[in-house]
Formats: sequence, structure tokens, C-alpha cells
Amino acid sequence: MNEASDVGAHFKQPLLTTPFHERERALSQVDSFVPWAGYTTVDVFTNVGQEYFAVRNACSVYDLTPMVKYRIAGPDASRYLNRLVTRDLRKLKINRVSYCVWCNDAGHIIDDGTVFRLDENEYRLCTAERQLDWFLDSAIGFDVQISEVTEQIAALALQGPTSCAVLNKLGLAGVERLKPFEFGWFDSSGMRIMVSRTGFTGDLGYELWVDPLHAVALWDALMAAGRSRGIRAIGSRALNMVRIEAGFLLPNLDFVSAESSVRLGTSRSPLELGLAWLVDFEKGHFTGRRALLEQHRQGLKRQLVGLDIAGNKPATNALLYTDRSGSKEIGSVTSAVWSPTCKRNIALAMVEAPHFALGSTLWAEVYLSRELVWERRMCRAQVVDKPFFAPERRRVTPPGDY
Repeated sequence: MNEASDVGAHFKQPLLTTPFHERERALSQVDSFVPWAGYTTVDVFTNVGQEYFAVRNACSVYDLTPMVKYRIAGPDASRYLNRLVTRDLRKLKINRVSYCVWCNDAGHIIDDGTVFRLDENEYRLCTAERQLDWFLDSAIGFDVQISEVTEQIAALALQGPTSCAVLNKLGLAGVERLKPFEFGWFDSSGMRIMVSRTGFTGDLGYELWVDPLHAVALWDALMAAGRSRGIRAIGSRALNMVRIEAGFLLPNLDFVSAESSVRLGTSRSPLELGLAWLVDFEKGHFTGRRALLEQHRQGLKRQLVGLDIAGNKPATNALLYTDRSGSKEIGSVTSAVWSPTCKRNIALAMVEAPHFALGSTLWAEVYLSRELVWERRMCRAQVVDKPFFAPERRRVTPPGDY
């Protein structure tokens, strides 16, 4: 290949940029970017604390474009999806959204995501990682068309107590009537926007889906409309804090996809991840049903739980023990954070039976660095219910005017 034909070649810049990249680059003060699903995304714009409090006290914008999106359509689309996922999607109505997981034959989770029912025989499935091979293999025998449409749809997450007020100021009449896990179509300044009342923060919030050609116009309009409501762009580090408070799971942190795990015993089932409410054994056959039924019959050997941990040092990657001496290991922390809103040191952890019972006392092995001098502490931890933070505003319709 000659030098002229090299210009713009993808291998020269292996990470794609989203339609919002130039606006995000202009706001970035610390030049902190991380890869996500083949795109470069912002880890932090300015300060993690400021971005965190924008979610909880005002309004935040997060670039969702790298979220992998699939169009699933055809006469058998409903039957296909109901066979694929563990939840009963026959109950999902048009203009509604459902959180789902799907498993392999061993009942081990491959991934989770949200399913949007766009029409009678058309759905959009959004997930953090690419799953096309698995979806196509699972479609054998069904009259269904599956295609990835990630680059055809730009998306922003607008989250926080003032998010609905910002959308109202943007001119999206009736957006306040959207119920949780419902979506609708709106027009604003020549833009056709799909707005869903969904998010990854556990707070009042929305996700906006638009043609990439209108992406920059949407960003500018949101920033203008939200200026008096404290709007701020946030990166993935602040998002990670609020999703832990909400008790939401993150792939490759709280679980490893069964399609990518290489070591025995590292894959997890939805029952082990505390997602039994997503498994409907009454709906008929789905992939992994037999294995999950057997696991349900035998009882769980481990489960992901919420922990309250003494002190204020996040117990990141901490090992868990039955007593302070650390004589018997019974699990490990998958995600941890000091919650500024809850004023609690919280964590998600995989714990062995019977110690995952609510109220159980464990001990976490936490390491602290004091000016490059490390200390080891055994901190008391208690199994508690999730989510850690669940404000009433996240489900009230119409939302309050914050």
C-alpha cells in the first residue's frame, strides 16, 4: 500500500471516535481516555468528585455511543429472543424496555443488556460487548434477521435529578410522562430523538438515541438547555461509582462472560449473581434452563452480595475471611467504592455459602498506602441488601421539578 492510500486507514488509529468526540475532547482537562468496544471514551473530564455529584445533585451527560446495538427483526423475533434470554419477553410491550441476561447451555451468563421493543416484530438489543456470533448461532431455525447497528445510532445518557427539567427546556413535550423502562419519540429543532427512561445510575435519568448526523446538534442543545440546571459531562470513573451505589453489575469486573473465560470455575450463573428475578422457569425452554433448574434444586455454593465495610478505604479486590485472623478464605470483592452520598464504604462481593446470608459478618483484607508505606488491615464487613442508594425520584412519574 502506498503512502497516499494509507491516509485515513483504520489500522493507523485502531480506536474509533464517537460523533461526540470533538465536543468531549474540548471539555477534557486531564486528557484521560479509555477504550470501550473499539471506541475511545472519556475516563474523567475534570475531577471525579465533581462529575459524581453532577449525577446525584444536578444533571450529567455520558456518551453511550459505543454501547453495542443490534437490530433483531422478523416473524420469529419474539420467539427467538424468548429462547435466547432467561426472562419472559412475551410480556414486553411495544415502546417498553426490559433488562435481560443470556446464558450458555451450562447456565453460565454470557452477557446482560437491554431489549427495546420497537414494533410487533422488531427489537433493539444493547449490550456492552459484541455478541453477533452467539446471536447468529442461536438464531438457527428461526425466521429472524440480526444486524449490528452500533455506528448508525449515537446515544447519550442524561442522568440526575434535573434531567427531566433539561429535556422539558429542550422542548420535548410530554417527556415527563415516560415511565421507568418506557421510551418514546420526540422532535426538537429538526432532530428526531428516541428517549428512553433508562440508565446505569439508579437515579432519575434518560437515554437519548439519535442519528449520528444530529449528534453534535443534540450535544450543543443539551448543554445550552442544562446550563442553569448544573449539567456536566462525565466519564466512566464517575459512572462506575454511581452504578455500584445502585447495585448494578459491570462485565469484566463483577462477572466474566462464559464466552471469554478460560479457567474452570470462573463463569457465573445469573442465580449466583443475584439475578434470580430475571430467570423465569415457567415461560418454557430457554438456553441454560436445565442447568439453572438443577443449580436451583441443589442450592447455591456462592452468591454476589452487597457489603458494608468498616472504615473509609474502598476494599478494592479484597479477599474475604470468616474471622479476623484470616484463617479461612470465603470470597472476594468484585467492586468497591466509598459512597459520598450514602456515607458508607460499600462493595459487591462473591461470597461462598452459607456466609452470603443477609446479616452475616465477614472480614475484608484491605491494604492502605500511606506515602508509599503499605498497611494491612482486617476490616469488619456485613452482608447487606442492595441497592445501596435508591432515591424515590427514580420511579416517580411525572418527576419532580428539581
